[in-house]
Amino acid sequence: MTFEHLKKLVDMMFVDDGNGGVQQRYDSVDPKSLNPLVLAYIGDAYFHLFVRGRILYYEQSKVQVLHQFSAQIVSAVWQDKAYRGIESMLTEEEKAVYKRGRNAKSHAPRSASVAQYHSSTGFEALLGYLYLMERSERLYELAEESFKIISKAMMDEISNKK
Repeated sequence: MTFEHLKKLVDMMFVDDGNGGVQQRYDSVDPKSLNPLVLAYIGDAYFHLFVRGRILYYEQSKVQVLHQFSAQIVSAVWQDKAYRGIESMLTEEEKAVYKRGRNAKSHAPRSASVAQYHSSTGFEALLGYLYLMERSERLYELAEESFKIISKAMMDEISNKK
């Protein structure tokens, strides 16, 4: 990003709303027309925050443990498992958003297969879409179910290694 581009973005962020406040820019965003990678960007941030809040139930003092555990949960491998677990709960609209995200052109990291990475991108796009559509109850329902699926799968994996 060039300095000029950054300056333009910062200038756009602080537009007076006419009442002495700052105009909310994303209110005019149509999630249905957004690039699915932008939806995934928002969904990734939401799921990170959801997971971090959720694991506070288990650990309140060790930041490094919180970070490592949350990073593992939100990895492409586990998000792929979460999606497969919630797929049957989804509406046709939600499945279509997932597919847009899954099929978006992106590059997979070494920590997951290409299929897992694309699936996790679709999962994140779905969460981002629901967030921007302000469907909070549905978003929470799917995030909570995903967290439960991931937690159970992690426990199963640990039990199988013993």
